Amino acid sequence: MSSVAELSPVPFGRLLTAMVTPFDQNGSVDFALAGRLARYLVAEGSDGIVVCGTTGESPTLSWQEQHALLEVVRNAVGPGVKVLAGTGSNSTAEAVEATAAAAAAGADGALVVVPYYNKPPQEGLLRHFRSVAEAAPDLPLMLYNIPGRTGCVLAPSTVAQLMDCSNVISFKAASGSTDEVTQLRLLCGNKLAVYSGDDGLLLPMLAVGAVGVVSVASHIVGRRIKAMIEAYLSGQPSVALRYHEQLQPLFKALFATTNPIPVKAALELNGWPVGPPRSPLTSLSSSMKQSLSQILVSLRQT
Repeated sequence: MSSVAELSPVPFGRLLTAMVTPFDQNGSVDFALAGRLARYLVAEGSDGIVVCGTTGESPTLSWQEQHALLEVVRNAVGPGVKVLAGTGSNSTAEAVEATAAAAAAGADGALVVVPYYNKPPQEGLLRHFRSVAEAAPDLPLMLYNIPGRTGCVLAPSTVAQLMDCSNVISFKAASGSTDEVTQLRLLCGNKLAVYSGDDGLLLPMLAVGAVGVVSVASHIVGRRIKAMIEAYLSGQPSVALRYHEQLQPLFKALFATTNPIPVKAALELNGWPVGPPRSPLTSLSSSMKQSLSQILVSLRQT
């Protein structure tokens, strides 16, 4: 391994929001509200939107709903904003089909999570992601490692083998370790753009070479997260650190229980009627909601 001198390109912007999926009172996807929410997130600093990722409750959305959401958000935000579609599955055939469909629908990229539950070995992961990449060779891919959800780790050495696929250009690091960023850069070079998958680790990950974040908290504090990134990149680490510390209570509250339960509650408290999560997820408990409300009030005062 050798040191990587240059920073990576930034293919999708610095701040991407993993957008929640709004539901109406009957539990159906509220497509009109999804479009309005996407435009709001862009106005609040998001360079791009990830549709139908974990935060978007992809496990309980049908593929038809997911394709429709992609089209709604793509049309809502216009061509100047990057829109990525969550196309991962624990079935390679499904992931291949979904990724090809996202490319045909005008997505700017696909977020492809590590296959979950069936725990493939690294050779299986290599074949899986290579098949997905070949299914849509002109669609940029963001590989997504989140072992706490999937029960399986995509090793940096496996990612390095995938770098011969021209559309494997980015990686969402959600293992909870800044070392993952370092190992990816050492093995893959600066052609791979690594994004933090954890709001609370954004600043330390920037320090070791990440280019930005796929954020949940940006639903609530998008402008402040964008300001933190810009402060760090402009050589104002103390300003960036102030934002990092100021936002920690919110970051922790948004993951005090399973995402996206808290962020949907936070949006409701801020006047966005996005509805509760679909079963088997539940609404936020009253005690957690009260604590979250106090944090939101405190943030408005700073």
